[in-house]
Parts: sequence; structure tokens; C-alpha cells
Amino acid sequence: MKRLAVFTSGGDAPGMNACIRAVVRGAVYHGVEVFGIRRGYNGMINGDIFPMTSHSVSNIVQRGGTILKSARSKEFMTPEGRKKAHDQLLKHGIEGLVAIGGNGTFTGALKFFEEYQIPTVGAPGTIDNDLYGTDYTIGFDTAVNTALEAIDKIRDTADSHDRIFFIEVMGRDSGYIAIQSGIAGGAEMVMVPEVLTPISEVVETLKQGWSRSKSSSIIVVAEGDEEGNAAEVAEKIRTQVGVDVDMRVTTLGHIQRGGIPTAYDRILASRLGLGALEGLLNGEKNVMAGVVNNELLYTPFIDTIKLPKPINEDLLRMVRILSV
Repeated sequence: MKRLAVFTSGGDAPGMNACIRAVVRGAVYHGVEVFGIRRGYNGMINGDIFPMTSHSVSNIVQRGGTILKSARSKEFMTPEGRKKAHDQLLKHGIEGLVAIGGNGTFTGALKFFEEYQIPTVGAPGTIDNDLYGTDYTIGFDTAVNTALEAIDKIRDTADSHDRIFFIEVMGRDSGYIAIQSGIAGGAEMVMVPEVLTPISEVVETLKQGWSRSKSSSIIVVAEGDEEGNAAEVAEKIRTQVGVDVDMRVTTLGHIQRGGIPTAYDRILASRLGLGALEGLLNGEKNVMAGVVNNELLYTPFIDTIKLPKPINEDLLRMVRILSV
């Protein structure tokens, strides 16, 4: 392989720039021409493709977001869109791709290979940490620390005013951010999509706290929890415990997606970027580079897309024990 391209797709995640940097400098080291594609599959369709050098990725390892920008492409979901993308890659002589993203990104790459045999190796870039085949995804550690900083500050005001705070973190299908930020932030309860936590259980936990003269509480809610988002959960609880209880809801939202990546995310992203690049050069295709038990592994896209990544039961048990 003499010429390849790298792109980011889907939601941005802190550490993506460190991953791009590793791909580009790894390609330069191995004597391979490398191109960048702006705005994911949209840029591939529109020919927003440009050559990159070692200098192209100078001074970006510490930056959040992605210098290649990101987008979700409806056009790439159509055969016509994928043909346009293939024509652009042929025009630039690109023989393989490194895709930094999540399930949607890898699904598109798999379909693209079925039709045009363009090999892709992925690097897991998503704050949700919901991809099978890697212990941690790029951006997750930073997102947890961002959420934790907010939880610490909210606890101060919760304690000052004897309030119950419901803090909503990202995680439509995954509770990893909720569970880790909740444990680190000393939350009384954590509600995640993977495990049903009935409202009655939350109420009982609060009442037990009140019986011990506990005047404030923090409940972390993943946005995709089965009982609803934080506002819905708070309203359900209010109807059971009465209007006299002082409750507040805080939704952290997209603040979790931005910011300076942690050292862990920079190192992980660099390792995965180089791993994806070297995997592609060594003939890997339709796989995601991941780190499992501190070992670099390649997992087929089909497994990454379809297989669930359950939350460790020990973490859920820890929340219950530490809230006593």
C-alpha cells in the first residue's frame, strides 16, 4: 500500500487529534503517502481530500475536537453516495482508509468494502465507551473527568442548600460515563440503560438516607435510562415523596464531548492510531484496533457493531455498597 487516508466521523471525542497525529506520523515513518479527509464520509463524497505531512499535525495532540472535522452523512447511506466516494478515492489514488469513529462509522466502512473492496481499519473514537473489542475508547476518560468536575461542584451547592440533584450525563445506550463518574463523585445512586433501576428503589434509597439525617444527595442518570432522562426521573420521584423535597436537575450535555484530552486519552489515542495504521499496512481490513488487558488487538467490524459491551457487575455492586 502506497497511499492511504484518515478521517473522523460521527460524534467528536477528545483525543481524536492525537489519533490523527499518530496515523499521519506513522505513515510518514513507514514511507507511505497519507491524505486527510475533512468532514467524514461527506468529505469523501465531495472530494474534500488533501495531502498531509508530519508538519500538518504539529501542535494538535493537546487539542480537543478534530482538525479533520466530523459529520454524519445521509448521502453515504445510499449506493449513489458510496459510488461518488469511491470515485473520489480513485481520483486521489487512495488504496486504504483509517476511520476514527464508532458504530455508524464502521458500519459504513463495512458496506463500502462489500461494494468496492476498499480496506479500512478503525480506531474507536467515542466518549460513550460502548464499542466491543476495546476496554476503553478514545475520549471516554476525558468525558468522565469532565462530568466528575461538574459533579464535585454541584455537590457543594447541594450540601449548602440541602438539595437532591439529578445530574444527567451522556449515554443513550451505555452507562459507562454515568457509572464511573458516579462512583468517583460519590453519588448515592447511578441509573444506567443496561440495568433497570425502579423509581421505588431510588425513593427507598433516599428515605434511608433521610433516616440517617442525610440532607443532600446526588443521583447520576445516563440519558438513556429506562425510567427516562434526569428531568423525567426527578418528576416521578417528586410525585412519590411530595413537593416539599428540594430537587434540582442538571443536564451536562455536550460539555462532555469537548475539552483538553487527558494524558490517558492522548496515550490511548496515539497507540490506537498507530495500531490502526500499521494494521492496515500489514493487510488487516474491516477490523477495529482496540486495547484489551493492555494488549493491542484487532476485532472484526461485524463484532464491534453487533456484540454488546456490558457494564462490569462489580461496578454496579460498588455503587450500592458505597451509598450506604
